[in-house]
Amino acid sequence: MTTASRRRLPALLSRRNGTSAEGAIVGTVRLGRRTKDLVKRLRPGEIAVLDHVNIDRIAAEELVATGVRAVVNAAPSSDGRYPNAGPLLLVRAGVTLIDAEDDDPFELLEEGAEATISAGVIGSEGREILRGRVLDVAELESRLAVQRERVDEALAEFAENTVAHVRQETDLLTGAIEFPPTRTVFRDRQVLIVVRGEGHRSDLKALRAYIRDVRPVVVAVDGGAEGCLEAGLKPDVILGDMDSAGDAALRRGAELIVHAYPDGRAPGRERLLELDLEHTLVPAAGTSEDVAMLMAFEKGADLIVSVGAHFNLIEFLDRNRGGMSSTFLTRLRIGEKLVDAKGVSRLYNPGSGLGPAPLFLATFMILLAILVIASPALGDLVDLVWLKIKIWLGL
Repeated sequence: MTTASRRRLPALLSRRNGTSAEGAIVGTVRLGRRTKDLVKRLRPGEIAVLDHVNIDRIAAEELVATGVRAVVNAAPSSDGRYPNAGPLLLVRAGVTLIDAEDDDPFELLEEGAEATISAGVIGSEGREILRGRVLDVAELESRLAVQRERVDEALAEFAENTVAHVRQETDLLTGAIEFPPTRTVFRDRQVLIVVRGEGHRSDLKALRAYIRDVRPVVVAVDGGAEGCLEAGLKPDVILGDMDSAGDAALRRGAELIVHAYPDGRAPGRERLLELDLEHTLVPAAGTSEDVAMLMAFEKGADLIVSVGAHFNLIEFLDRNRGGMSSTFLTRLRIGEKLVDAKGVSRLYNPGSGLGPAPLFLATFMILLAILVIASPALGDLVDLVWLKIKIWLGL
């Protein structure tokens, strides 16, 4: 849509990052083609403009957590390939979701500009900038139901891709990956691997007692470092391509291991060089999540507990993975040493420790005082004992 063809919008009485008298959304525009980078800059009441095909559940949760009023997507929020619940989660949370079907919002909207949104029309300074299609709850629920009925098609394609790539990633199974020496000791210790996946926040909360008592080695996989800091945990190791962990997390003193491609290319290394942070490389096929688990296994971990890891078809498709060859091979290799966080939180029964001791002592003293007051004979006995103590102390 050219500037000349844009129609004038009615003047809207607005206030910054709020709602106008006519019910239009008013907010500051924030542009970012990568959702995981954009959410770090968003503030409550703003309008997020992104380019995200099939908004996954994790991205939707993070967008909701920022408090944005609206999301304008340059790509289809759900293209129908598989049951994708991310867009529905956004809309149910009260966020207006608009797919810009004909125009590129990145060309027409400016970073930091104030815009208004009303009935799918995005405007600025009283002018219409572009139009999009508002996705509502009823439409998204209907789409999701249809997608679930056709999930067998996605499953068949997923299985074919998995089998096709198994041979390319057999190093994961044979132990041919050469892991660098680490200052972190894994031998005979339990290892907690934190991935930025569905439910990682709730999993970490459920594992508080386990983490407090067992003190496992904490390995954060890339963006999982942010989840650790939110939960008050300091990662011992951060492993990944280093595109999701924030600078603050990388500077907290964790051991940094860059996951490189099998041929040695490591785009994430440039960032650490710019930050002047010491790091090592591990070239390997598969995902950083898989490599982290294999590293813990190869270095002698007693148990590997995963937080936010991906275990089902929808989670894999949400992360834009057409197959699970590396995950299949990794799980096959480490076997019974791998436990999901939800299983640990249900089975782990922490001991009482010394926590209740002060309360118990205070209760005992109160009861003893009541007995002494209520019984003269017992009071005389206490006086006699107290007299003997004073004589013994020379008082």
